[in-house]
Amino acid sequence: MKQEYIDITSYSGDGYRPMIDFEHWRVAVLRYCEELEIQNLKTMQKHDETDEVFVLLEGNCMLFTGGKGEEINDIDGVAMEPLRLYNVKKGTWHTHTLSKASTVLIVENQDTSDVNSPTLKLSMEQIEELRILYNKLK
Repeated sequence: MKQEYIDITSYSGDGYRPMIDFEHWRVAVLRYCEELEIQNLKTMQKHDETDEVFVLLEGNCMLFTGGKGEEINDIDGVAMEPLRLYNVKKGTWHTHTLSKASTVLIVENQDTSDVNSPTLKLSMEQIEELRILYNKLK
């Protein structure tokens, strides 16, 4: 195979890593990291300029949403199934928790960053709501 036509990459580290940026889109990998354990979740983020697609490749991941608007509300969640696409709509508060040895593929706008993706701190009540939901979903 001529390597000039195909880039082959992989990532086996922890956390989030952009892998390919092209024009307006980005493909990234999210892997287990300690800050994403359920007991460590303290914030939710939303993207003001893009949807974000998640695909569970291996392991376990729970995806949590917190509604739209300026504040986090209406907390809900789903235990992701492998190879299904989960499209978090633009402006939706969200976070996730992954088990060890998990890998999630992410597709988003190439310019997605902290500038256009605000983060809000969860209240103690919201953190407890996430933990209760996590225990129901697992």
